[in-house]
Amino acid sequence: MKQTTFKPVVALVGRANVGKSTLFNRLTRSRAALVANFPGLTRDRHYGEGRLGDRPYLVVDTGGFEPVAKEGVVVEMARQTQQAIAEADVIIFLVDARAGISAQDHDIAALLRRIGRPVLLAVNKAEGMRHAASVMEFHELGLGEPFAISASHGDGVGELMADALSHLPDVSAAYADQASVLADDEVEQEGNEQEAPAESEEATEEVADHRIKLAIVGRPNVGKSTLVNALLGEERVIAFDMPGTTRDAIEIPFEKGDKSYTLIDTAGLRRRGKVFEAIEKFSVIKTLQAIEACNVVVLLLDAQADISDQDAHIAGFVVESGRAVVVVINKWDGLSAERRERVRKELEHKLRFLSFAQILTISALKGQGIPAVLRAVNAAHKAAFSKLSTPRLTRVLHDAVAQQPPPRKGIFRPKMRYAHQGGQNPPLIVVHGNALEGVSDSYKRYLEARFREVFKLDGTPLRIEFKSSHNPYVQGD
Repeated sequence: MKQTTFKPVVALVGRANVGKSTLFNRLTRSRAALVANFPGLTRDRHYGEGRLGDRPYLVVDTGGFEPVAKEGVVVEMARQTQQAIAEADVIIFLVDARAGISAQDHDIAALLRRIGRPVLLAVNKAEGMRHAASVMEFHELGLGEPFAISASHGDGVGELMADALSHLPDVSAAYADQASVLADDEVEQEGNEQEAPAESEEATEEVADHRIKLAIVGRPNVGKSTLVNALLGEERVIAFDMPGTTRDAIEIPFEKGDKSYTLIDTAGLRRRGKVFEAIEKFSVIKTLQAIEACNVVVLLLDAQADISDQDAHIAGFVVESGRAVVVVINKWDGLSAERRERVRKELEHKLRFLSFAQILTISALKGQGIPAVLRAVNAAHKAAFSKLSTPRLTRVLHDAVAQQPPPRKGIFRPKMRYAHQGGQNPPLIVVHGNALEGVSDSYKRYLEARFREVFKLDGTPLRIEFKSSHNPYVQGD
């Protein structure tokens, strides 16, 4: 069989609530997809990596498929599933052994028989049932011998995937070669690091070069999925005029120019008192996890609605998590000058603690202002991962103290000796000296402003930590 470097794609399709997300989680050995006894939970395509022995593959989870749907969000869900089918090398069609065959199963089977790709029929929830009885009626779908499985318990899943992968190219050798090359590169890099010279006073800040994980967050119905589609140039996630269309956090690899991104489209966050359904509670948790896992957050606001306390709560969590942030105001087109001025004043009043962030105005639906979003994301990421030299940090610290010394605390004045970087994402600057526990919050903000100005740290929170040296003349008890 011909060797390829592309991982084969396995798509999971079926009507709602047959266990596709449960099987996705088992194949990817994760809890990346939301799972609950609630039909229609998954709505967008959701990608993950799986492996059977030494054979890697990509698996795609899809929403409940209704090929004959004519209106509503189910039409968009059907389009997402059809796109997943078009991308796939092999399709696993899940049906429910307990519920039996349905008219919708027949509609899906009729579509899959026409696509010209391998299709495997998996009869899920067959645990505790006799094999022949569980699969007998599903032969009439005309998709070959059904596989009796239990996604929740793992029964029959290995045999199903072994058969699925038998239809696909073997990429394990190609990925083993890549792993060997990467290992050789790491050894070479370690050797180069051992020969690196000591840091000089003129050393400049360096920036991490890796895939930027970008989470788009905000209240429901502010246009998050529309913005994702505008950034990608395709309808990759469902954008529907109904709050809460996105329930899961969807990760989407994306390339633009010489930059690599992973876009994370998240479920809208509501006030805690309004999170009634268990499904929405799961979505909130996954959104908060997405914020913690990303490098840069795009906080999306709706220009046609007032900036609420909930917007401020979301922004506060982003800052507490130490994530770089870009504030994007959507639906800016068509607003009156009076309304635009009101939005600006609300920003200054309710989100003043985000003064370090860049603020952009866009129309995601019309594609206006979209290129500026990625430029701002790149700048925020660069600031968050800047490597700051100790000599230059110390020099900036001494200049700031010379211009405005810290106020006395009792009979002592805090004395600041030197500073160094203690971490990235967000940048952490550790200041060493004596009696630093007496430094006021206002003076800490003054130092933060100076460091931001000199090192161009706009777009990221900045942490400053003070460490006082032990005074040998202070007697213990």
